Amino acid sequence: MSEAVKTPSLTGAVSPMIPVLVCALAICLLSGMDAAMKTLVVAVGVYNTVLWRSMVATVVAGAAWSAGPRAKPTLAVLRLHALRAAIVAMVLICFFWGLARLPLAVAIGLSFVAPLFALFLAALLLGERIRRQAIWASLAGIAGVAIILAGQFGQASYSQDALLGTAAVLVSTVFYGYNLILARQQAQLAKPIEIMLFQNLCVAIIMGLAAPWLAVALPANLWLSLAGVTVLSLAGQFLMSWSYARAEAQYLIPTEYSAFIWAIALGWFFFDEEAAWTTLAGACLIVAGCLLAARANPKLAEPIEAAV
Repeated sequence: MSEAVKTPSLTGAVSPMIPVLVCALAICLLSGMDAAMKTLVVAVGVYNTVLWRSMVATVVAGAAWSAGPRAKPTLAVLRLHALRAAIVAMVLICFFWGLARLPLAVAIGLSFVAPLFALFLAALLLGERIRRQAIWASLAGIAGVAIILAGQFGQASYSQDALLGTAAVLVSTVFYGYNLILARQQAQLAKPIEIMLFQNLCVAIIMGLAAPWLAVALPANLWLSLAGVTVLSLAGQFLMSWSYARAEAQYLIPTEYSAFIWAIALGWFFFDEEAAWTTLAGACLIVAGCLLAARANPKLAEPIEAAV
């Protein structure tokens, strides 16, 4: 999961096809990050994976922020950074904890319901009107989740871990919906590199509070994987921001659901996972719901891959 902030269009001179291709590449990189994160979580647990990733990302983003033109954020902006970081920390912990207990394609498919939560949170927190498209989109999303769950729990190999993992991923989507609302406020007050720095820094500080009891040294053979996760995350975030600064959301949102295709391929290649027909059917319904939601509010109809 990556923390990209999608900004309004900065120029209309670039053909939409170029940002679409760049956005598709970003989704590929972020999907690879998810697979690498699953490997790390299985090896050292979700807490240490998120802690070490946040620390390494802070160093890299801090170097980039220091090298370019910058301004110190105000106290109000710092409070917003800290609030969103706390929400992102919950998203990361819940999502990657669930990811370690579910097939990659199932976890990604379930995570796509996040934009639907965002639509209703926008109505609740921002006073936006819930349109008819949002209601139909939500019904499609709920049906998709139900189909995926039916396929998961109908298997003979079903375990309590699968139930807990499913619950964790769904909880992460609720927090992520609120995260999207905060991301809109951040994008108006800070540049992407500043957001990436302070978000990773704040997550590292929050996670570090429990370090005396939970932190363990990362084994030497996992540092390369951690470096890969950090590079894939930051590169995906940068390419995503670049794309959304140069093309409208209506062109780019459909490419983001290619994450499900990558999840199937990576899950099969690295973890010997096979996607059941119920996972495919449920994910298609969820994606259809989110595309319908994009017509109601394009700024909020974005999948979890874009920002965790």
